[in-house]
Amino acid sequence: QVQLVESGGGLVQAGSSLRLSCAASGRTFNNYHMGWFRQAPGKEREFVAAFTWSGRNTYYTDSVKGRFTISRDNAKNTVSLQMNNLTPDDTAVYYCAASGSTLYLYINSYARQTSYDYWGQGTQVVVSS
Repeated sequence: QVQLVESGGGLVQAGSSLRLSCAASGRTFNNYHMGWFRQAPGKEREFVAAFTWSGRNTYYTDSVKGRFTISRDNAKNTVSLQMNNLTPDDTAVYYCAASGSTLYLYINSYARQTSYDYWGQGTQVVVSS
């Protein structure tokens, strides 16, 4: 079992930055691939960013490329999402998730919610124009 707790959300103006954190506890964190998803009001939850357990492979949805950076600190059991140049379209509840899939399966399915075994409760991000 892995427990995930997100933090760092808030209300910011367009053009600002936020850093979301996801603290993991339970099973060996290092073995899990990690991802961030978000759900905007009235929309389905969507993929944002992810990387493999080693951090060697990183993935981003097109709308955040060049603005968001995912990182992990295995020593601290945390995953972060640095979000720069935020826009109102980034307003959503952000979730981190952990996947115990094999590497081969994960690199072919990292954007699918069903690829993840554990989810946090989410943290709200609101970007005003």
